[in-house]
Amino acid sequence: MSRNMLILLAAGGSAALLLGAFGFQMLGYAPCQMCLWQRWPHAAAILIGLLALALPGRILPILGALAALTTAGIGVFHTGVERGWWEGITACAGAGDITTLSAGDLLDTSREVGPPLVRCDEVAWEFLWLSMASWNVLLSLALALIWIAAARRSA
Repeated sequence: MSRNMLILLAAGGSAALLLGAFGFQMLGYAPCQMCLWQRWPHAAAILIGLLALALPGRILPILGALAALTTAGIGVFHTGVERGWWEGITACAGAGDITTLSAGDLLDTSREVGPPLVRCDEVAWEFLWLSMASWNVLLSLALALIWIAAARRSA
């Protein structure tokens, strides 16, 4: 397979994963903070892919592989938080900062204090016993291998 076909496949894979994430969001699966973090490297990989199609060399495909490995790494961390293997970040673990709220705010149930908190330590959806974060890991590792193959075919 040619360098450009591999780049199209890798960048297209990131585009498909990003569109899938937006699709799940439209279906009512609100993303947590770590879900959002996993999206940024896919967006970067798409841009890198567009540049790599126009410019020769190995650097851009290597950067594409690093983007795919970055989102996979975030996904591994997120999967570990979901499965209770380690602690997650406090921004989406349900602790929240209530020190700035008054007693009246804490007791008032008539209004929303802010947007609902989406917890990173709960699996919102899974298929074949793997969460969305876990699927992101597996698919992103495959994309990294495709990027590496494209780098090997670069002049």
